[in-house]
Amino acid sequence: MDSEVLKTLINYYCKERYFHHMLLVASEGIKRYGSDPVFRFFHAYGILMEGKVQEALREFEALKNKQDVSLCSLLALIYAHKMSPNPDREAILEADARLKDQRKGAGQKALYHAGLFLWHVGRPEKAREYIDRMIKMSDGSKEGHILKAWLDITRGKEPYTKKALRCFEEILEDGNDIFALLGKAQCLEMRQNYSGALDTVNQMIVNFPSFLPAFVKKMKLQLALQDWDQTVETAQRLLLQDSQNVEALRMLALYYLCREGDIEKVSCIVLFKFPVLKIYFVTHTHMCCGRSQPILQKLQTLLERAFSLNSQRPEFAIELGYQMILQGKIKEAVKWYKSAMALDESSISSLFGFIQCQLIEGQIEEADQQLEFFSAVQQSMGKSAELTYLHAILAMKKNKRQEEVINLLNDVLDIHFSHLEDLPLGLQYFEKLNPDFLLEIPASPGQPVTPLLRRCTSALEVIVRTVPGLLQAVFLIAKVKYLSGINNIFISFLQHEAAKVLQDAIHEFSGTSEELRVTIANADLALAQGDTERALSMLRNVTAEQPYFIEAKEKMADIYLKHRKEKMLYITCYREIAERMPNPRSFLLLGDAYMNIQEPEEAIVAYEQALNQNPKDGTLASKIGKALVKTHNYSKAITYYEAALKSGQQNYLCYDLAELLLKLKWYDKAEKVLQHALAHEPVNELSALMEDGRSQVLLAKVYSKMERPGDAITSLQQARELQARVLKRVQMEQPDAVPAQKHLAAEICAEIAKHSVAQRDYETAIKFYREALVHCETDNKVMVANGVILVLNLKDDLEICCQYLKYYLFLDNYMTLSRLIDLLRRCGKLEDVPRFFLMAEKCNPRAKLEPGFQYCKGLYLWYTGEPNDALRHFNKARKDSDWGQNALYNMIEICLNPDNETIGGEVFENLDGDLGNSSEKQESVQLAVRTAEKLLKELKPQTIQGHIQLRIMENCCLMATKQKSNVEQALNTFTEIATSEKDHIPALLGMATAYMILKQTPRARNQLKRIAKMNWNPIDAEEFEKSWLLLADIYIQSAKYDMAEELLKRCLRHNRSCCKAYEYMGYIMEKEQAYTDAALNYEMAWKHGNQMNPAVGYKLAFNYLKAKKYVDAIDVCHQVLEAHPSYPKIRKDILDKARTSLRP
Repeated sequence: MDSEVLKTLINYYCKERYFHHMLLVASEGIKRYGSDPVFRFFHAYGILMEGKVQEALREFEALKNKQDVSLCSLLALIYAHKMSPNPDREAILEADARLKDQRKGAGQKALYHAGLFLWHVGRPEKAREYIDRMIKMSDGSKEGHILKAWLDITRGKEPYTKKALRCFEEILEDGNDIFALLGKAQCLEMRQNYSGALDTVNQMIVNFPSFLPAFVKKMKLQLALQDWDQTVETAQRLLLQDSQNVEALRMLALYYLCREGDIEKVSCIVLFKFPVLKIYFVTHTHMCCGRSQPILQKLQTLLERAFSLNSQRPEFAIELGYQMILQGKIKEAVKWYKSAMALDESSISSLFGFIQCQLIEGQIEEADQQLEFFSAVQQSMGKSAELTYLHAILAMKKNKRQEEVINLLNDVLDIHFSHLEDLPLGLQYFEKLNPDFLLEIPASPGQPVTPLLRRCTSALEVIVRTVPGLLQAVFLIAKVKYLSGINNIFISFLQHEAAKVLQDAIHEFSGTSEELRVTIANADLALAQGDTERALSMLRNVTAEQPYFIEAKEKMADIYLKHRKEKMLYITCYREIAERMPNPRSFLLLGDAYMNIQEPEEAIVAYEQALNQNPKDGTLASKIGKALVKTHNYSKAITYYEAALKSGQQNYLCYDLAELLLKLKWYDKAEKVLQHALAHEPVNELSALMEDGRSQVLLAKVYSKMERPGDAITSLQQARELQARVLKRVQMEQPDAVPAQKHLAAEICAEIAKHSVAQRDYETAIKFYREALVHCETDNKVMVANGVILVLNLKDDLEICCQYLKYYLFLDNYMTLSRLIDLLRRCGKLEDVPRFFLMAEKCNPRAKLEPGFQYCKGLYLWYTGEPNDALRHFNKARKDSDWGQNALYNMIEICLNPDNETIGGEVFENLDGDLGNSSEKQESVQLAVRTAEKLLKELKPQTIQGHIQLRIMENCCLMATKQKSNVEQALNTFTEIATSEKDHIPALLGMATAYMILKQTPRARNQLKRIAKMNWNPIDAEEFEKSWLLLADIYIQSAKYDMAEELLKRCLRHNRSCCKAYEYMGYIMEKEQAYTDAALNYEMAWKHGNQMNPAVGYKLAFNYLKAKKYVDAIDVCHQVLEAHPSYPKIRKDILDKARTSLRP
């Protein structure tokens, strides 16, 4: 093993914090290369990390005069002195002074090893300073660039990981370097490209077969790819080379524990044959051992021995407490948790265990007090699944409402699984999964079965999929599936038994009136077995003279329609019933059958025949009215309803009539009909309460259309009170109606919240949206959650909005996804968006064909500075009835301003290169305007505001031509709109923009100042941002930088991805010669613009050059030239100068 491989091995063990292994490798290096002080330095560092401070200090003292390790030895001396129980202040000051002195004339290797040591002790930013200086001094040292890339990895952010990967790949083009290969594998793993990382590791193994960490990395990557067989094979191969390899042993134990469920094998092979793993498995085996009592007792013995050897470690006491709970020894558990709290008063885990014991022992009041304190402590640390679980148990013990307990348990699962997001399958995944904790949730006693079965199944499936060896989980999921519905094995068994029973019944009831019931049951069985012909032949034998004729014909009709898709034979069955038995019920069935196959005209004839025989049946009148509406014969439907009401038929016909009148926009008539229906004495019957509730909701809709919000809210409040009475009774009296009534309750609350939003009463709105969430079932939560988001959005609570949306994001609901994209943009987190697209595609293989998906993709691409791709995606959604109009508006905006410039602004007008005034550019603008005008013709607004928006866009097109007559025409239109519509932000912005194009800056400034004084709202968010940017542009032109900065900060408060705001901030800093600050702002503009705008890249590189960050300047130049090879001046003005400055 050569020197470089040994040093990489040392770096690997340092990074993994295997300091004893590092010490052994350093000793091997000293034996082979005794003159190399680097191995002696790391030998001393290994001694230090094993706790032998004085010995390490002596070695560092001996090394501090060795040129290559002088700086790192001095840094290590300071570090070691600070680790000492009684630090020597004078020695620290002396070493620090000498460090500063030697740093001035330090060589490349001294700087490199100092940076390396600082990285290993967790000071990457300080390490970067040394490495940057070393790279500059060495004219691009390979070792320096590799370490700098590792420092980028340490930052843990995607852009830096991408940058590091690019660096490693460039270095590897010149040949294999083991440290670079290891870095490349790490980058690919962090980006979840496990296959690519595995290829890199295989390359490492081929070139450096004795480098064992490559096998460890390969084993972990194979597990991340969920290839257990290959993982085990690699672990066994590792053990052939190193029989005590910790990682391989852990992996094998994990395999036996999770995949095989062979607890005894884990216990015998690992716990006793390999003592190096005892502590790890003592503290983790309980998670997957299925509470096997013999195993738990063995673990207890080991833990007690460990605690006796080191009684100052609270984690052993905590684990012992938990082991006692698993064994049902609660008093012993309390004792151990108290011991842990005595050792560490701030321990959250010990307090959690202590409260759990109190709850198990029924000490409810004490547990409640402790939980209150625990919750206060945890508040600053965010939600915890364990804490929420305790709250759920407490709520159950206090006999709280079922919904409250279920909601808490749902929260437990959501929080717990959120910690597993983006984690690859591996040791950390299993630790965080904690199957034993998850098993507590579906198995907790006292929970009603039905509402939780689906959630239990989802939790158990995760465990069974990842830990199939856990037999308790397999048993529980089988039990849940059994309770959810009889499985296929049971069905086949029961069908066989049913056939025998039916044969006996046929013989028993032969010749009696019950024989036909047995025949119909036999037909049902044949149908269940998939034999439709046998079922039909049995049913055909039932004649009109026999009882159950109608039931037999209905069953036949059902088979024809659902199993054979034969509509004519289906309707023939009902015609035969009506012909043989011409009574109201037969004609009603015939009418319903016609409605089922979408033939309302025929249905009306059948219903009228039934009504002629039973003229006072309100149900028939309602059905005829609905059938007439289906045929669009509205006037006849209204006449029919009114006649039926005059003849004194049921009041619920009022609802059908009012609904039709609302649809026809006859609001006054609809109001009168509903008021008539509600004008009665208070009722107490459940059905009457339900009808009144529906009528009040419909009346509120009528008032909303009549623009009478006060009356609408009054009706909704009355509906809410009625619905509260309904919900109290419906579960007992009509349990089947519960979902529909909860749906209505949610709808009522959501409507009240919408009206509150319109009145800017956001607190009330949030209150009612949250109440709606309590009522509504899963399929409605998206709608209600969107309402919550809107309100929180209005209050500008961006982070809370994102959390709500991620929680309630149903991946086939693209409206929610589009809102999430907008919010992530405003939070400055657009890099999070692609994973939601991947989730949507996994959830729905046809997602890419959905217009909503295409719209969302276009939105993301537009926000990330790729207007052409955005146009392509919006175009795919353009013809859709739901998404088309919004897609068209976005396409028009892109055509008019593809580069997201400040229209009317002058600051960057002459700065953004020579590209701005070319004839080619002018032709492109004119073509874009013509395209926008064509798209405008496709817009079909349905509301008054929609027509105003269309006028705004038409005049924006006129302004885009920059021709004076067109701009003046647009200005006149904007003025008209602003006069007729008070505080209309888009119109005021249009006026200001027109004034700027006409060079009437003072008038523009007056309009923009007017907007700046208004309260922000999300509906006009884009216009507010454009207004603030344009006003900031005007202030910058006048050198009023403070006023401009205030507006730009306002932009960034509402949209943290606002590239233009960062660009203006950078410009101001640049003008003030604060080049480092300018570079920071330009860097944000460059990042949030997806590194697409070459002008921003030029400014960033220029300010890096001015700030003497030459390497960064060169990197940015390369990025700009890669995308825009002919971009003017950047090569000569910046790239060449930066390269020259790097040379000594």
